[in-house]
Amino acid sequence: MISRTMGRREFFMAAGCLAGSACVGPSRPGQLSSSLFDWKLHAPAQLGMSPSGVEEIRSLMRRFVDTNVHTGNIVAIARSNKLVMYEAQGVRNVETGAPMRTDDIFRMMSSTKVVTAVAVMMIAEEGRISIDDPVRRFIPSFKNIKVAGPDGNLVAPDREVTIKHLLTHTSGLNLESAAARLQPIERATSDTLDTFIPRYGEAVLDFQPGSKWAYSGLPAFDVLLYIVQKVSGVPANAFVRERILEPLGMSDTFFQVPTAKAERVLPLYAREKDEWRPQQPVFSGSSAYISGAGGLFSTAHDYMQFEQMLYNRGELNGRRVLRSASVDAIARNHVGDLYASSFGPYTVGMGFGLGVKVAVEPNVNTFVSQGRGSFGWSGAYGTETWVDPENDLSVVYFVQQPSILALVEFQKVVCQAVGATDA
Repeated sequence: MISRTMGRREFFMAAGCLAGSACVGPSRPGQLSSSLFDWKLHAPAQLGMSPSGVEEIRSLMRRFVDTNVHTGNIVAIARSNKLVMYEAQGVRNVETGAPMRTDDIFRMMSSTKVVTAVAVMMIAEEGRISIDDPVRRFIPSFKNIKVAGPDGNLVAPDREVTIKHLLTHTSGLNLESAAARLQPIERATSDTLDTFIPRYGEAVLDFQPGSKWAYSGLPAFDVLLYIVQKVSGVPANAFVRERILEPLGMSDTFFQVPTAKAERVLPLYAREKDEWRPQQPVFSGSSAYISGAGGLFSTAHDYMQFEQMLYNRGELNGRRVLRSASVDAIARNHVGDLYASSFGPYTVGMGFGLGVKVAVEPNVNTFVSQGRGSFGWSGAYGTETWVDPENDLSVVYFVQQPSILALVEFQKVVCQAVGATDA
């Protein structure tokens, strides 16, 4: 039984390290024939999932609440564009005991990064950028960027930092490393993307671009969203809303949460000394600084719409927001074995795409159960989503108290329900 939660920083690093072993079942529905998706629940057996297996998922989520792993959770699962499960467990407010609601708004943290990656690919499709472009083309100060040498001295990069380096966490740009502390860059509360991002030209990179994989928690994807804003000529907030959120019907997703919807944002808690205690969140939902790395707030409903678009290779309900080739590029390993070798057994068999981890070689790691080609990412407070084309799955797992052990167990029961039949 799982009884502990992980700290935010611990989860932030560990969640992206989990590798994938394939779901294996005796049967699967036919190939995708339509991008149509609605919120009507379908019987699991109609979609090649075990009814008892889906009940086991439900029971597991209840147990997580009962054993104080999470205060509450929401799960949405779709197979072959059909909804199999969509429900909430637990409470949204510890003090009042108010139950978790499926329309509750979560702090997405790094789950924001996949949305930013889609925005980048949109302007790439328009020919305004190439992901192989050097960042200095859009942010001239990057011509001055330095790399921490082996002796602590600063040296010039042996290649330019590119948009692709930022998307794949191979740029060396990090705010929390020893190299970054050589020339710290502090963001003021009054800063915006326009006033702050050019200062990254003063940064010190951890390593030569493209030589390693190391998670860039905030800088890389904030830089990427700034480039989207600068190249498109549209404020980042408006670009994401008009080009992604509105076409996908994501009406409860925001960088800046409207006052009328603020009460739906979940209070943040962590388990301390056998009780739930309120926590101070990283992003307020009202800042002028629009973070492409972690600033979004969203619902399980909205993010499933986004995941279904990715499952359908760029299209949802007759509206295409991204070319199929762009989704394929997002979901393809771009880093060789740099990610697979970055965290020992946790990442073996994995690659990294454009803002997402990718299951390259399933069945070689026991920490996560997903099919070959699965791709997705997570947020520091516990949001986890993935698309599994091999098994025709889209999964949204929303909590606000991260637990790696709980996530591993959840993915296993999802896997076991796929293709299984009840005797």
